[in-house]
Amino acid sequence: MPGVDSSIVADKQHLAWLARYFGRPDYLPLTPSDISILDQSGEVVTKFPRSHLFREGEQATRAFLIEKGEVSLYRGSGDDRRVVARVGPGAVIGDIAMFSGDPYISSAQANTHVTAFQFERERLLPELAQHPAVCLRWLVAGLRQLEHTQRRVIHLLHKTVRSRVADLLAEEADADMEVRLSQATIATLLGTSRQSVNEAISELRDLGIVKTAYRRITVMDCDGLQAIAISDMS
Repeated sequence: MPGVDSSIVADKQHLAWLARYFGRPDYLPLTPSDISILDQSGEVVTKFPRSHLFREGEQATRAFLIEKGEVSLYRGSGDDRRVVARVGPGAVIGDIAMFSGDPYISSAQANTHVTAFQFERERLLPELAQHPAVCLRWLVAGLRQLEHTQRRVIHLLHKTVRSRVADLLAEEADADMEVRLSQATIATLLGTSRQSVNEAISELRDLGIVKTAYRRITVMDCDGLQAIAISDMS
């Protein structure tokens, strides 16, 4: 992106992918039996719509297991706010920052009424020390997500913007073939400009491969999208 330090763009892209992959619905590091073992490590909390579980930049002292409701993970604020993931029951969020002692890399805001189990770091660590099998499962789940994040970023290198957009849409489409990401968020994840993303999506729409609505993209032709994802090279 002209006039923007490439290292800043790369940092934003990397953090956006981390926030997204550690908020994926398939990131489920704890089994029901694990949770019963760790039930003395925190407490159940409820959140109203638009209230926050944590904010980007705050020191991470707790993690959350979502029991009911939906939570948005986003980076930035104001006009720079970018939703990178939406998570629901079973997802664990905030744990990597909590374990590392770093600030949260994203904010977590309730979209609906949310019930969650809040793990307190100072109470959780002694419990994990007493249950190494639980600790190991949690660690392995986190390492897998880190590795997946790295593979996704590397996979997108040397592709055209249109191919990268197609690749992202193909992977992120839900069961209804909808992608609930704004074009600004897609641009951040791909390390490119919003204008470039807009042009790529317009091309895909003109080809009948996708249709667009406000902050929503619907995939109409999966095979066509996959073909573009693997064919264009920069």
